[in-house]
This record gives sequence, structure tokens and C-alpha cells, in this order.
Amino acid sequence: MMKNLLPFLLLVSQHALAVVVEVNEGAESVLLPCEFSGLIPENDSTVMWTHKDLYNKSVHLRRKEGDDLGEQNQGYSGRTSMRPDALNTGNFSLTLRKPQLTDSGNYTCSISDGREERRLIDIQLQVKDYKVEVDSGVESVQLPCKTTVNLPKDAKVEWKNKNNRK
Repeated sequence: MMKNLLPFLLLVSQHALAVVVEVNEGAESVLLPCEFSGLIPENDSTVMWTHKDLYNKSVHLRRKEGDDLGEQNQGYSGRTSMRPDALNTGNFSLTLRKPQLTDSGNYTCSISDGREERRLIDIQLQVKDYKVEVDSGVESVQLPCKTTVNLPKDAKVEWKNKNNRK
């Protein structure tokens, strides 16, 4: 079965760290780690997750009142979450459900007090395409097949090898 991630222990200082996170496409979810051990301002605290490689960079926004997803990039709609107690505990890790190849790229976790923004960590997410490994001499292998959700009833699946033979 697919493995989500290896756990990370991060000590975050004044400067942002860079971490590489790998996950297979189709995994249930992936955790983008972000821990903050400093003093969290009482008022106007906002945690921001952004994806640097997108035009609309907003992935997830958390305020004291809860999530603020009004400006969220639509590609992440319904797929992101943070712990409800994030602003109390300093655990700002983001769960991204059903990671896709297009989710690959550079993410930043930041905190703001309304006046100043502080970058806590940079994450390079690498979503890997599913690969099948076959041992020499095996009799059969199961190949994955991805498709769109609503196929026509008369749709056919046809398998071909690298020489375009059935």
C-alpha cells in the first residue's frame, strides 16, 4: 500500500527552514509540517499557507475565528485542513487530501499579527506519479488505470505496449 509520509520533527527559529516532502499521487493525504514555538499574538493572528508557483497563491488561511477560505485557490477547495487548536498549540501543519501531480511545488507557512508577516517554513512538495515495479519472472502484474469520473456507458479500455501493440 502507499505510504503517506515519514514523520518530521522541526525546530523553527527566526529563519524559515526548507523541507522536501514526497507523496504518491492518489494517497489519502499528505501532511505539510509547520511548528511554531514562539509567542502567538493574541489579536489578529493569521496563519497563511501559500503555493509560490500559482497565480492565486492562497492555499489555506486560519484566523482566531476559524478558517478563512474566501480567497483560497479553487484547486484546493475541500482538500485542506488544519488542527482546530492550531493557533493555541503552534502546530500549523496543513493536511492536503488527495494530492495530485499539479500540487507539486513550493509551499510556505507564515504567521502574521496584522502588521508583520513571519515566514516559518518552506516546503517543497513532490507528488510522484504512481509507478509499478515488476520483478523478473513474475507471472502477472496489476497495472493501475486512472480515468475521469463520468465515463460514457460505451467507453472501452484498451491496453497497449510501448510498441503500440494490444
